[in-house]
Amino acid sequence: MYTYKRTVTYSEIASDGQADEAQIVRYFQDCSTMQSEALGLGIDFLEQHSHVWMLTGWQIIFKRKPGLGEHIRTGTWAYGFDAMYGYRNFILKDNKDEMLAVANSIWVLINTRTGRPERLTGEYVDGYESEEKYPMDYAPRRIRLPKEWEERAPFAVTRADLDTNHHVNNARYIAMALEYLKDDDTVIQLRVEYKKAAVYGDRIYPRIHRDGNQLITALCDGDGHVYVAIEFTLA
Repeated sequence: MYTYKRTVTYSEIASDGQADEAQIVRYFQDCSTMQSEALGLGIDFLEQHSHVWMLTGWQIIFKRKPGLGEHIRTGTWAYGFDAMYGYRNFILKDNKDEMLAVANSIWVLINTRTGRPERLTGEYVDGYESEEKYPMDYAPRRIRLPKEWEERAPFAVTRADLDTNHHVNNARYIAMALEYLKDDDTVIQLRVEYKKAAVYGDRIYPRIHRDGNQLITALCDGDGHVYVAIEFTLA
C-alpha cells in the first residue's frame, strides 16, 4: 500500500469546517497519482507512450469527514487487473488510525492516439503489485438511472474545471453534484459512473432525482447524453 500524510488546510474545507466529499476524492486521486509518479509510471511516462488512465467509477463509503487542522493519512493499492480494467482501493484515516472513508475505483487504459481502451499488459501494470481486496460490500459499477427527472439550470465548463488531460477533473463533477444536496443531507455513500468527458466550453445540463434516502444526479450534454452519473446515499 502506498500512503501519504497531510494536515487538512483551510483551503480544503467547506463552509462547515470539514473537507467535503469532493475534497476527499481529491485526496484519493492525489494519492494514486503520487504512487504512479513514485513508480516512474506517472503523467510524463504515460504522455510519452500516448496513454492515459481513465477513471470509470467510484464507490466511496464515508464514516466521518475530517476537519481543519486534522492530521490524516491516505492510502491506496491495486487489488487486481483483468483484460480491460484495473481495480484500486483507497482508505482515509485520522491520526488515531480510525477509518474516515474507504473506496473502490475502476480504471481503464486509453490509447490517446486512437481514443480507445487497450488490454492491460506489460509495463503499464507490472509496477503495481496487487494486494488483497478491501473487505466491503461492493456495489455494481453501473448506476441505474430513473426515467423521471427534475431539470436544473445549465452551466458552462470553465478552465478551472480542467485537469492535465484537458477534461473536467473527476472530483469537479462531484463538486458540481454537491450543489443539489440539501443543507441537512449527510452522505454515507457515493457512487460515480463516468461515461463521457466534458471539456472547456461544453455546457452541462443537470438532472436530479430524489427517492427516499437516495439522490441521483446526471450531468448531461445538450442532447441528454450523460457525462457523469452520481448517486448519493443519505443517512
